[in-house]
Amino acid sequence: MWAYERTFYQIYPLGMCGAPMENDGVTVPRIRRVLDWGDHLEKLGVGAVVFNPVFQSDRHGYDTRDFLTVDCRLGTNQDFKDVCDDLHRRGMKVVLDGVFHHVGRGFWAFQDVLKNREGSPYKDWFHINFGGNSNYNDGLWYEGWEGHYELVKLNLSNPQVVEYLFSCIRKWVEEFGVDGLRLDVAYLLSQDFLRAIRSFCDNLKPDFFLYGEILGGDYRRIMGDGLLHSCTNYECFKGLWSSFNDKNLFEINHSLNRLFSDGQYTLYRGCHLFSFADNHDVNRLASNLRRADDMPLCYAVLFAMPGIPCLYYGSEWGIQGAKGRGDDSALRPALEKPEWNALTDRIAGLIRARAGSKALNGGGYQTVVITNRQLVFLRQYEGERVLCAVNLDDADYTARLGGLSGPATDLETGETLTLGENQLLPARTASIWRLEN
Repeated sequence: MWAYERTFYQIYPLGMCGAPMENDGVTVPRIRRVLDWGDHLEKLGVGAVVFNPVFQSDRHGYDTRDFLTVDCRLGTNQDFKDVCDDLHRRGMKVVLDGVFHHVGRGFWAFQDVLKNREGSPYKDWFHINFGGNSNYNDGLWYEGWEGHYELVKLNLSNPQVVEYLFSCIRKWVEEFGVDGLRLDVAYLLSQDFLRAIRSFCDNLKPDFFLYGEILGGDYRRIMGDGLLHSCTNYECFKGLWSSFNDKNLFEINHSLNRLFSDGQYTLYRGCHLFSFADNHDVNRLASNLRRADDMPLCYAVLFAMPGIPCLYYGSEWGIQGAKGRGDDSALRPALEKPEWNALTDRIAGLIRARAGSKALNGGGYQTVVITNRQLVFLRQYEGERVLCAVNLDDADYTARLGGLSGPATDLETGETLTLGENQLLPARTASIWRLEN
């Protein structure tokens, strides 16, 4: 699967492109701003771009009005096709946000129900009680998403709804050349639906990639044979920044061992979870970390650990962004153009290191050294062995590598070196070495 060997880049287009928060009905080709980011993404080494909702919606994209029309605040379908064509020309895959659990109140079929009530041919597309009422005083009750009644839950047990959604996916592939989907709130989708969408997409386009949003619990509820290829790794997201803040690398090491090691009770050995330091729903890494100079070290762990790494637009040069009270707009800012600094340079090096390594793309996880402020771990696959060594301390540290000593190559810089059985780790550094013996 191509997705297991690429770095993803996530864009929330309504935010990044500066669209108004409410759908004003005015068509403006803001999505074409992404065309100005192509050179930046190529320089970074990005292999796939994930677009959060791009289709016509009431407000924030997850309240869909029409799955077949690009949101007018972003432009037209042709504008978005031009963006997809440009990314494909540059060798990048395109992944869309599949918001299939719920729609907005402005969704065309729900509007028909509000107008025609029991006479609507779409009344069974939702969970409706015509004897109740809603907080919008509709004269009927309907099920929403987790108490948010601006988001109307779809009845995915209705074959007509499933057939409609699958026809939309087919249209996206035909019109935009889409290569995969992120399934929003996949933890609320039934396994029957997930198996159906996997089967449909497998037959629609070879190597069509499916990953789903899940916040906790057993990831195998949505991921595995016949289900999704991958899912969001929120456990390691939290472990990344809090390990650095608390100077307690035991936390992230525990999670990585629990998920990926060769131990008897490892949960997801051999799986490729979707890994990230931040996204459109959580604080930016720069806002979560107490020390800004921890960011390069944190990203080194992200790119060296098992998983599919994903960058969130703007975080590659360290922008801030924290959730407000009921307001995520600070997480999704408008950005005119990309920037490049020392952090971006480091991340580009990490992307190159991972792209050329079998072990970093497919290997498991083995702890070599662990203290509160130092972590060395080993990944190996098909004869290649790679070490990641992190020292958070303000002082140098000597790590006992034992039999892992010998000639090595720094995968970021290409420089050769000889690792000692007792290897010096300079203060405040993270290195990724391929063992050459």
